[in-house]
Amino acid sequence: MEHATVVVSGTKIAQEISSSRSEVWRLIQQLRGLGVDVAGHPATGYRLRSVPDLLLPEILRPMLRGTIFAQQLHHSYKIGSTNNAAMAAAAEGAAEGSVFLAEEQTAGRGRGVNSWHSERSSGIYCSAVLRPALPPSEVLALSLAAGLAVHAAIQVIDSRITVDLKWPNDLLIGGKKFCGILTEMNAEVTRVRYVVVGIGLNVNQASFPKEFAEEATSLRLATGSEWSRVELAGVLLKSLGREYRYLLEQTNARASILRRFAERSSWVRGKSVRIEENGASFEGTTEGLDSRGFLNVRTPNGVQTVLSGTVREQ
Repeated sequence: MEHATVVVSGTKIAQEISSSRSEVWRLIQQLRGLGVDVAGHPATGYRLRSVPDLLLPEILRPMLRGTIFAQQLHHSYKIGSTNNAAMAAAAEGAAEGSVFLAEEQTAGRGRGVNSWHSERSSGIYCSAVLRPALPPSEVLALSLAAGLAVHAAIQVIDSRITVDLKWPNDLLIGGKKFCGILTEMNAEVTRVRYVVVGIGLNVNQASFPKEFAEEATSLRLATGSEWSRVELAGVLLKSLGREYRYLLEQTNARASILRRFAERSSWVRGKSVRIEENGASFEGTTEGLDSRGFLNVRTPNGVQTVLSGTVREQ
């Protein structure tokens, strides 16, 4: 990347990395498989045709200067789940601001038993370790703030896109989901030990497996053009850092987060929904968020508060 327009021989690269030409060839093929545009072959040498759109710490770090995320960036080409990796690292004492990014997840997770389709080098699969001095009851506000951070990041890059926030953790374009947020924590009764905020964001997928096709979309499908995942990841983490700092430092932060979430969501008020929670279900019309951030739904039997259920449009 430091010499992107220069042709470099396989022998020279092998010397640089203390390896063999055959190993360089194998690694070049691996990079091509990840979507890196490398021209040339062993006889003539290699050069980068373009800077790769990979979520590498070396590329992201300069974009994140001044945030808590700049120094602890961890990248995997393939991983089971970034959230699992982040939770395990947090349990071992990983610093606040540690971020785990992957090009591909083999066991990406959504809420409950839901899976997250994680096509290689097409989306942003990212989990951040946070250690807020908050009671566990405030973590829902943090999850909603993460949704606001994604919304703001999309608007920075293309303000023409209409993004809808679906309580508590999905973002939609045209009624289809392109982003999900999975917040997990380890806490005592009165104190959070650590929180992992996981964000799965469909960026450049051109299609989806049939089991996801009806409900899923990507930024590429919604806009008709490819996006820079590196640019979006940088803007997203900066936006998440701002929302997190705001939540910790401002006395009225929770009320502001709930208000802004409701303003950007068609689901919070006046939406006919079916709620599935703890093996039961009921129907009603959404009637705003309560003071903690939980969803109120008016039913024939009065207003019910949804704590963790699945919300579906009627």
